[in-house]
Amino acid sequence: MRNGVVQASGDGAMGVGEDADERRGDAPEARTKRRPRTLLCMDDRTYGLQFPPAILARLTEYAQLGDPVRVRTLDSGEARAGLADCEVLLTSWGCPPVTGRVLDSAPHLRAIIHAAGSVRGHVSLETFDRGILVTTAAAANAVPVAEYALAMILAAGKRVPFLARQARRFRSDWTYASAHADLSNRGRTVCLVGWSRTGRLLGTLLRPFDIEVLVVDPHADADDVAAQGGRLTTAAEAFPRCDVLSLHAPMLPSTRNMIDAAALALLPDGATLLNTARGGLVDTDALARECRTGRLYAILDVTEPEPLPDTSDLYDCENVVITPHVAGSLGSETERMSLAALEELDRYRSGRPPLDEVTRSAFGVMA
Repeated sequence: MRNGVVQASGDGAMGVGEDADERRGDAPEARTKRRPRTLLCMDDRTYGLQFPPAILARLTEYAQLGDPVRVRTLDSGEARAGLADCEVLLTSWGCPPVTGRVLDSAPHLRAIIHAAGSVRGHVSLETFDRGILVTTAAAANAVPVAEYALAMILAAGKRVPFLARQARRFRSDWTYASAHADLSNRGRTVCLVGWSRTGRLLGTLLRPFDIEVLVVDPHADADDVAAQGGRLTTAAEAFPRCDVLSLHAPMLPSTRNMIDAAALALLPDGATLLNTARGGLVDTDALARECRTGRLYAILDVTEPEPLPDTSDLYDCENVVITPHVAGSLGSETERMSLAALEELDRYRSGRPPLDEVTRSAFGVMA
């Protein structure tokens, strides 16, 4: 039971707006045909990317969609009309906060299914207080981030991005490569800070390579890390040994600037900092000081602020690569999250447990 609604029962408590003949009968087959009233909320660009005609057609098999199918805000007249009888709110990037006032406008709301990663931008604690199911497609979004991180780790071992930058200066003389002592991925040590969905997947992707994986995360389980081929340890032990420090921790008050001057000083000469998580995890000024000396390398897909000011020294360092926040789902990759959300919706409508529920306790420590 969730918020007074019995899921997977044949007693008629099947949701808002269903046809009477769909509510009759106790057979499991009848329950799986249930199509809860669903409203989508996201910005224009996201809707265009994630819900092309083929996916939208599949959505209509699982849900009853009203008019409008999708809203951009939750406080307009049409949004309130849609909320009045919706059972499921399907959200993605651009969804505004689901405040208590919004929840009051949605008396039949039983689930918020997010077709993207973090739900922090729109889900409030009051949502959990009211017993509303919240799910995320963060596992689907973790796939391209982990793929990007794997590619950058292997490229960093050979110094590929940095050598490519130097090639523009040393155009007719390739001996500049000899300045880099060990262009190799054999026997490297990678430290993953954060055993998140992305960190865990990256650990799995690294298993075929001759790379030692160390994990620093106070919430991780040592046996789970070991099962993925890594070893749970501490920053004090891992940082001085790592060739690549890859960040996968959530952005919380307790993690802001966690990679500060003291943490960077623990890294050995020539180590690479890879950040695909949140720019605020790193003390940008401290990193710039280290990179200016040439002691450390950095590959930054996220920065603080984002983008960096055009006066930042990091732009001018040949040992720094900055990409414009492209590791996460883009283009066709976003449809992976849409399909994950549809899977959650299908499970919800047939009374099966969610695959990736966001609980109140997890909400406090997740990205």
